[in-house]
Amino acid sequence: MPDEINENKGVVFNIQRFSIHDGPGIRTTVFLKGCPLRCGWCSNPESISLLPEIITRDVKCIKCGKCVEACPKKAIVVLDDTRTVDWEKCDQCMKCVEVCPSKSIEPAGKYISVKEVLDTVERDASYYRRTNGGMTVSGGEPLVQWPFTLKLLQEAKKRGFHTVLDTTGYADWKVLDEIRNYTDIVLYDVKHLDSAKHQEATGVSNERIIENLQKMVDNPKTKIWIRHPVIPRFNDIDEDIEELCRFVLALGPSVEKVSLLPYHKFGELKYTATGRKYPWDGAPLISDERMAEFKEHIESHGLKVDMGR
Repeated sequence: MPDEINENKGVVFNIQRFSIHDGPGIRTTVFLKGCPLRCGWCSNPESISLLPEIITRDVKCIKCGKCVEACPKKAIVVLDDTRTVDWEKCDQCMKCVEVCPSKSIEPAGKYISVKEVLDTVERDASYYRRTNGGMTVSGGEPLVQWPFTLKLLQEAKKRGFHTVLDTTGYADWKVLDEIRNYTDIVLYDVKHLDSAKHQEATGVSNERIIENLQKMVDNPKTKIWIRHPVIPRFNDIDEDIEELCRFVLALGPSVEKVSLLPYHKFGELKYTATGRKYPWDGAPLISDERMAEFKEHIESHGLKVDMGR
């Protein structure tokens, strides 16, 4: 991990106020960069790399050419009223960001202190009190920057905030075990229970993820919401949902509910904007009717279910 990233300073790519999908009540969600998984359907590709990077906003570009002049690698060209970036040449030096007058090239991620994050979170403290909301730490995978995540949650508790951790669970157990002591609810991703399929689609096995989750439910003080993305061509058949039900039931009462997250393409344009190819190109959306069937299936096992996004 770079020296610039430590318990007091991390790389954040978004602080989303008035969030209603990342835990109870009105929340502020803090998105940290860095993720060990490579999910083909990821809606935040700018979260994958740990370090700040550029993201292009072509609709804002005024074709002034200042970015072309500033780029030391000659990675940017404006030709025939179109700006293109040679991503293989780009070394993310941020010189183009510094000179762009229209903000059509922006930084995805910046170094920010724990205090700066919490001062932003605190702006909406009155809404948290009224709605039982608070702060959620998400990603990427926030456990990649675990010293920063731990300090952020510790200081949030000192300020009286309700805290939520949104995680894939892919981390050293000692880290997760310590961090959950400062977390009121853990939003825990369970993408697939077949290790080979999980490896193929995400680049990592699910063994550590499942093992950590099973350890976590041993402590009844830990409240867990299972998050299950429903992805076409990956886990969208009845057998997959049935296996999920059996698995969640075996985890016991620490799991308060299951959140189904239907596949969407909201992040597709960000792949081009960060120089990446969208891996799940051509995948169909899952109909509302089919998602309702999955929800009913899980509820038939006596489990609480909601539909996320």
